[in-house]
Amino acid sequence: MFKILKGAFTEKEVRGRVFFTLALLFVFRIGTHITVPGVDASALNELSETGLFTLLDTFGGGALSSYSVFALGVSPYITASIIVQLLQMDVIPKFKEWSEQGEVGRRKLNNVTRYGTIALGFLQGLGISIGFNALADFGLVRNPNAATYITIAIILTAGTMLVMWLGEMISVHGVGNGTSLIIFAGIVATIPQDLINFYRVQVGNAGDELIQSVLVFALVMLALIALVIFVTWMENAKRNIPVRYSKRASSAGDATLPLKVNSAGVIPVIFASSFIMTPQIFLNLFAQSSQDSTWFQVATSIFSLEEPIGAIFYTILIVAFTYFYAFIQINPEKVAENLQKQNAYIPSVRPGRATEDYISYMLIRLSTVGALYLGVISVLPIIASNFWNLPSSITLGGTSLLIVVGVGLDTMRQLEGLLSKNNYQGFIQSYQKSEE
Repeated sequence: MFKILKGAFTEKEVRGRVFFTLALLFVFRIGTHITVPGVDASALNELSETGLFTLLDTFGGGALSSYSVFALGVSPYITASIIVQLLQMDVIPKFKEWSEQGEVGRRKLNNVTRYGTIALGFLQGLGISIGFNALADFGLVRNPNAATYITIAIILTAGTMLVMWLGEMISVHGVGNGTSLIIFAGIVATIPQDLINFYRVQVGNAGDELIQSVLVFALVMLALIALVIFVTWMENAKRNIPVRYSKRASSAGDATLPLKVNSAGVIPVIFASSFIMTPQIFLNLFAQSSQDSTWFQVATSIFSLEEPIGAIFYTILIVAFTYFYAFIQINPEKVAENLQKQNAYIPSVRPGRATEDYISYMLIRLSTVGALYLGVISVLPIIASNFWNLPSSITLGGTSLLIVVGVGLDTMRQLEGLLSKNNYQGFIQSYQKSEE
């Protein structure tokens, strides 16, 4: 790892990409402190321990606590991406056709996702403005009327589009996946303050039970370190399927087809969090008028991570998205087709349909382990909070941990790939100069 980091700052091209990424992340962090005009962000202090507020604030990198122009973060974009991907599954034939058209189709789908982001961003901006203003005893918005709410929603939507553009620029000209890195940067930026707050609550106010509180704090920290090690190990775990080539030398006999235990990466956690978050935002619109209604209370319980049924639903979503995204990342049909084109085969498995079925079978088995792993890590802190009364920031620690470790490992792999590419190009250039 240290060798990769050293190379990232010594290779000119890679160093430029790294600094470009850091510069855009710095712009994002500045934007999280620019409060939307006409809003009193201090009114949100009493909501800081609610599940929806903490979830939105986590994915926005603390942008919601100051009700900044980036308060929505990339949440509308992620939700729009989920909807577009689901619509490609024989729901809208045109979308499915575009998904099979390569780069041209991908651009069309990206445009649809952007328009969907604008619509969802505007609706979510209205939802959190009206809902949080009501929950904060109407102290959030200074002049609550239709024009003010629409203006705030437009500003928040513009902020989301700017964040989305920053993410795309990082993906193209920087290092790593831009959208994931923005979420990563937001979570990492809040970790020191979360740990300090947890220490103050657990140890600072302990009184006569100081020793017991210190032990609980130490156990939580040790559990966190153990979880980081376990998540890192699981994210790198893979199954190597042997592959043979019929028209190559025997030296190619060691070729393998690697299938990761968690092929979907951290995307299912992000998707499931957005899927839980979006209905809560719209439910806020009915908080005042339907607070005592049965349907409102049931819906609130289902989409609240603080309720047992909500935690179970969240786990089910993670498992479902893990299977869904694993088969998007690794299409067994295309893998089997490519192996056949390269005159390759899996020992004891016939080429074609049998290979496709075998890869699907292995992917389901591995994704089962990966889905359970993601679900347990995400829900474990929620369960622990019911026993030790942990703050909401720790309650979401499993989700944050999966995102931080997953994005960090993916970024390191991309850095390693860029360094290998530059070294290879440098070798070719040196060879050409020596020939001349």
